[in-house]
Amino acid sequence: MSFQDEKELINKAISKDQTAFNLLFDRYWNSIYSFLFLRTQSSNIAEELAIESFAKAFDRLEKFDHQHSFGSWLITIAKNHHIDRYRKIKRQNENHKEFDAISQKELLNNVPSPEELMISSQNLDKVLEHIKSMKKEFRNLIRMRYFEDLSLKEIEKILKEPPNTIRVKLFRAKKMLASLIDQNDV
Repeated sequence: MSFQDEKELINKAISKDQTAFNLLFDRYWNSIYSFLFLRTQSSNIAEELAIESFAKAFDRLEKFDHQHSFGSWLITIAKNHHIDRYRKIKRQNENHKEFDAISQKELLNNVPSPEELMISSQNLDKVLEHIKSMKKEFRNLIRMRYFEDLSLKEIEKILKEPPNTIRVKLFRAKKMLASLIDQNDV
């Protein structure tokens, strides 16, 4: 693909052309995934980070400077996202060390009350309502991935769709669900 063709594709994606998003995703998936796999040594984590990196890039696509390489821009976003995730996990691990210092007795005293259990159950009901309000395609993806615990490969076989399409749709379904939950909390 020439520089001019890629520039046109990016401009179409900025205009919310779904085909352009898919073409850019397909073109750069392997390089972003491979880069992240080398850093994480985990296919699951690399896949998750890659999808999230593409989402960040596509959300900021209008800020892309055509004077630079699109691939390099994506790699920079992926690298920064990986560093952010690493820092977050490091902070969580430090918090867990503090938590581990709490005695068993203190933990037993923090068993949720019936009221707290009812509140968490109501929150789950709200999440399920939001899922039910989504398009059937997104509902099915969320059901298969998170309720039936199917792998992406199993979902690909069931839906007979390419891997990248499944990844993008699943990411969009999660993003839509998060948006619905955020709207309800406001």
